[in-house]
Amino acid sequence: MSENKDPQVAKFVYDFTEGNKDLKDLLGGKGANLAEMTNLGLPVPPGFTITTEACKVYLDSGDEPVALRDEVTAHLDALEQQMGKKLGQADNPLLVSVRSGAKFSMPGMMDTVLNIGLSDKSVQGLAQQAGDDRFAWDSYRRLIQMFGKTVLDVDGELFEEELEKAKRAKKVTVDTDLDAADLKKLVTRFKKIVKTEAGRDFPQDPREQMDLAIHAVFDSWNTDRAKLYRRQERIPHDLGTAVNVCSMVFGNLGPDSGTGVAFTRDPASGHAGVYGDYLQNAQGEDVVAGIRNTVPLAELEQIDKKSYDQLMQIMETLENHYKDLCDIEFTIERGQLWMLQTRVGKRTAGAAFRIATQLVDQGLIDEAEALQRVTGAQLAQLMFPRFDDEAKVELLGRGIAASPGAAVGKAVFDSYTAIKWSRSGEKVILIRRETNPDDLDGMIAAEGILTSRGGKTSHAAVVARGMGKTCVCGAEELEVDTKRRRLTAGDVVVEEGDVISIDGSTGKVYLGEVPVVPSPVVEYFEGRMHAGADDADELVGAVHRVMAYADRVRRLRVRANADNAEDALRARRFGAQGIGLCRTEHMFLGDRRELVERLILADTESEREESLQALLPLQKKDFVELFEAMDGLPVTVRLLDPPLHEFLPDITELSVRVALAESRKDANENDLRLLQAVHRLHEQNPMLGLRGVRLGLVIPGLFTMQVRAIAEAAAERKNAKGDPRAEIMIPLVGTVQELEIVREEADQVIAEVEAATGVKLKLAIGTMIELPRAALTAAQIAEAAEFFSFGTNDLTQTVWGFSRDDVEASFFTAYLEKGIFGVSPFETIDKDGVGSLVRNAVEAGRATRPDLKLGVCGEHGGDPESVHFFHEVGLDYVSCSPFRIPVARLEAGRAASTSAGSDHR
Repeated sequence: MSENKDPQVAKFVYDFTEGNKDLKDLLGGKGANLAEMTNLGLPVPPGFTITTEACKVYLDSGDEPVALRDEVTAHLDALEQQMGKKLGQADNPLLVSVRSGAKFSMPGMMDTVLNIGLSDKSVQGLAQQAGDDRFAWDSYRRLIQMFGKTVLDVDGELFEEELEKAKRAKKVTVDTDLDAADLKKLVTRFKKIVKTEAGRDFPQDPREQMDLAIHAVFDSWNTDRAKLYRRQERIPHDLGTAVNVCSMVFGNLGPDSGTGVAFTRDPASGHAGVYGDYLQNAQGEDVVAGIRNTVPLAELEQIDKKSYDQLMQIMETLENHYKDLCDIEFTIERGQLWMLQTRVGKRTAGAAFRIATQLVDQGLIDEAEALQRVTGAQLAQLMFPRFDDEAKVELLGRGIAASPGAAVGKAVFDSYTAIKWSRSGEKVILIRRETNPDDLDGMIAAEGILTSRGGKTSHAAVVARGMGKTCVCGAEELEVDTKRRRLTAGDVVVEEGDVISIDGSTGKVYLGEVPVVPSPVVEYFEGRMHAGADDADELVGAVHRVMAYADRVRRLRVRANADNAEDALRARRFGAQGIGLCRTEHMFLGDRRELVERLILADTESEREESLQALLPLQKKDFVELFEAMDGLPVTVRLLDPPLHEFLPDITELSVRVALAESRKDANENDLRLLQAVHRLHEQNPMLGLRGVRLGLVIPGLFTMQVRAIAEAAAERKNAKGDPRAEIMIPLVGTVQELEIVREEADQVIAEVEAATGVKLKLAIGTMIELPRAALTAAQIAEAAEFFSFGTNDLTQTVWGFSRDDVEASFFTAYLEKGIFGVSPFETIDKDGVGSLVRNAVEAGRATRPDLKLGVCGEHGGDPESVHFFHEVGLDYVSCSPFRIPVARLEAGRAASTSAGSDHR
């Protein structure tokens, strides 16, 4: 911001009259908003703000800027003149608060000290000034308690214990029942605690108190809790915090005083009304700490009508000025209302959508701004069923929240049981150490999936998200014993058939059934609910309005990752504009596995051809159904990608089976051949071995069978007056020569089908860019490809050298805690590394072929932050699992709206 540049860069302190709400980078959110309220003429206690730049210098050098002390002195002198008091003087003391205030709200994470300036001498002056001994000694004990804990690092429990002793001795339960004599004794005890624990006396010099408190606030930026909060909220670590020095106003001066928090509308629902809490005869920390029960804000009207009416007027002023829900802190000092803070308030996902549309209706914001007020993450929260917050629960443990939702069912430990019980009408939770493609049918049958291994991009997580299935992965504290069919959590044993509940939004696992609440938003997207009058319908109406605008302005199209007609139809209901990834390997599971095994075991060309011919009509049927479901929209079919060993039995299980059979002398010939094949195909790093395009080049007829099935299905659909728009995608290409060979074979097959059917086909042929070499040689590859689809899952693996099924559970937590990652690169695209390869491939590919169609089909296609990156680099579409389509649509709209606003500015 220009305001932060020279000559202001050398200025470290700003009076509240000097700033405004747009200076959050420099003054922090609290300081900027205090200045804004001052500018609006609202009753704000005078004060000044020390900038974030001063904090950065302090944290970098270990000492405050040379000029800071003199600037603070000058502003303190001005404040003393304005107030007609001096800091901590004996007869008429000025007291101040020292409060943190970073750019982004970090509630409770950093430090505050109230009542600075009180000492053994000035406490007498405060008592005389207020005409209330109890108030003065209460304020002094608060200062020593907060200062000791915050500035001198004394254990806060020691002060709490003494306070409780005092109340027990007086036989009272609340601190307001302690009189001045009680509190004076408590001050003496508190000072002894400071002397013993901190090794020094409580400072009696008011300026020393203030300077030490300022340093403590600076230091609190780097406390463990503050760093953890920033990591969770993705707040940069280099911003620093401002410090606000504000003249004290007192809510603990008696029944005509108090303190409270207020919201200009309900942050839980978004509805207009009077929302907040008030506490008589209290200072601000009392409300937060819950020391005494507050009363609803509406009751202030009966307690102090004048202050209540003034507060309501101020709240309306602030909401109209900020054009958003405002969160307010205030104090009433003997009937005088003071505003201590305001900020744009946090809200639930439902409230965010309601408030955005309400503000449009009020004429405060336009539709473009409303779109920026909501996020894809909030929409995702609204789409998944949730457990009833008021239910009684027994927590078993927790893992990684891999796929949101709330699922309840009987514990089962293999896919066969999951299918069997599901067909009998039972709801089941499939529990595995980890899943693999063999478990797909069981995963489909289950209400949810729980694994003790793996992370957010493990097989279980990726497939579950694609199906909209609840999933908790990597619950390492839970011991899964599939042989004994039990799960152990400490002393609790869950046997097969016992009911458990899993929360894919939090990663928590519960014993027994926890009631769930369905999502009306999903019912809306599926066409089963329409906007109406009740609360749920009102939310749906708000979502509908925001989504309609997002769809109007977005440039990115949104496709689905779908492998069958059922998923395709669901995706279409959710607004998909085609299929960006159909994974044909999923079509080879189940009953067809035997045919694939025969293909792998084929010793002769005729045996191999026989297996391929058996698979051809089955593949064709799959594509006919898919093209019918997505008629008129593009369907990108990826040819077989995974290593062949994934279609064979587990090597350990098969070895045991063969060994047992041999001991009984009744070995099965097929099992022996399978075991030989498993050993033959075994690879140390199968994801970097014989897979993708390499399969098509090494196994004659495999890819051409798939291409023929696609072409014949398209021709059949066209003959039925349909509009199939198939695209054939070759996976794992690393060099243009691989693509050229496969393309030549594919073109020949397509020509044969055209000749046989008399139908002219337009089948685009392209490739996945999922290897660094492919991205770096995109200009060459584009000569043979009509489209690129970035496979960012594999591209992330190969760029980072990570095995995604292993690293998230093993060391990603440590990397996140140490700040190496702000977020997993499998969750949000690594813009600097993986992203630079994507950008390079986009530019190089389009330089060779200007009409090159570009998309992404990795998990990042449904990640809100990644969608903005894909818009920025110029992709044509993103593709994601069906249940993430609305999220991608919304974020694509937000990305377009943001860039349009930037261009406009």
